[in-house]
Amino acid sequence: MSAKKVRSQPKPSSRKASVVVPESSLERMIGLLDLFNSGAHCWTVEQMHERFGYTRSTLYRYLKVLSDAELLTSLPETGYVLGPRIVELDYEIRRHDPLIVISAPVMTELVSEIPGIALLCRRYRDKVLCVHQVASPAVAIQSTYERGKPLPLFSGAASRIILAYMSPQHLQRLYEEHAKEFAVAKLGTTLSEVRAALKEMRQRGWHSTAGQVTPGITGVAAPIFDGAKTILGSISLSIPDKHIDPARLAMISDRVSFSARIISQSMVGGRLR
Repeated sequence: MSAKKVRSQPKPSSRKASVVVPESSLERMIGLLDLFNSGAHCWTVEQMHERFGYTRSTLYRYLKVLSDAELLTSLPETGYVLGPRIVELDYEIRRHDPLIVISAPVMTELVSEIPGIALLCRRYRDKVLCVHQVASPAVAIQSTYERGKPLPLFSGAASRIILAYMSPQHLQRLYEEHAKEFAVAKLGTTLSEVRAALKEMRQRGWHSTAGQVTPGITGVAAPIFDGAKTILGSISLSIPDKHIDPARLAMISDRVSFSARIISQSMVGGRLR
């Protein structure tokens, strides 16, 4: 049964975040999970029907499949929430994801040498996702980059160094859609200026920001690449010091860059060597 076109009229403010409606039936079904990234964590059938415009029979069919797989759970008089299968999969990711398995000991060694919080982030759609972090016991700071929290590409060293290595085509699309965000982030007011700023990051091989995400915290990040030399993510170190002298910053950036190279060299086709 074919689905109706998504409605174009404005939705209530609590549902403002955009959700892309795919074309195929399977994509539309999986796309229901995107609802839980849009600021609301519980959805009724009526709300889903209003949001997407799918026929009720189609919507119930999708929900049954997702519920049987326990990716969603229905709570009486509340609605649908993410199911326990998500938690189980997260456990498997933390234990077996090659990027995390490779990076974890490198991050532990990094914070043992330079007190701070090491963050492992990876590219996710047009965002950056923190997938692992290791904190030095000697540092009493808390990172706002929690595991699983999506981050914008424009703010913070961990995100911006990933942005620097995106393809020209991807960068152009991002700029056309987010020109204001690039300007606010002081990356440039034209596409040419943005390209020049990102080229400087690539030539340096690392990037640092001070107080940009958390007041009083400096972040230093370097890129991580997969086996095809495509940007995969970044490793960064958050330090409880907004003002770092150039000599110490150079030492820290060298150590973070070295860690990133070790991780990149250990990634071959997404597998452990």
